[in-house]
Amino acid sequence: MPHAIVTTAERLDLVPVTARWRWEAFAQGQGRSLAEVTAAETAGSATAGPMPRTFVLLVDDEPVGMASLAAHDLELRPDLTPWLAGVFVAPQARRRGHAVRLVAAVEAEAVARGIPTLWLYTRSAEALYARIGWRTVETVPYRERVYALMRRDLPAPM
Repeated sequence: MPHAIVTTAERLDLVPVTARWRWEAFAQGQGRSLAEVTAAETAGSATAGPMPRTFVLLVDDEPVGMASLAAHDLELRPDLTPWLAGVFVAPQARRRGHAVRLVAAVEAEAVARGIPTLWLYTRSAEALYARIGWRTVETVPYRERVYALMRRDLPAPM
């Protein structure tokens, strides 16, 4: 099973898949339609700038997961930037290390761009991120739930 990681900027044909995943996992029920999420995903993928940048893991040329480098993610903390955002692995592909591969791709992109710190927030994967070097800095009540706000200090680029 060969693995490859590409960006939606390189493969615009993957945007409908990543937009649906983003909407179903993170935006559904939050007041944004699938069409709005798809439009934002398309616009973000077409930008020449460093963010947003969505990475897609392909296994046997089929998309199985995604993760993004985003300038902003948690609206309660506009002072923090940039973010590891939208980490998602399709249910049938979970428990195979794919999330770790995707996080590593985003971290490598951040290091290459000289970004010293990344942020994320999570309700359900704090242990996973802690295992790979992220640390919880606080808990944040948001949308009637409590999330772990985590950071990762990255090495300087070589």
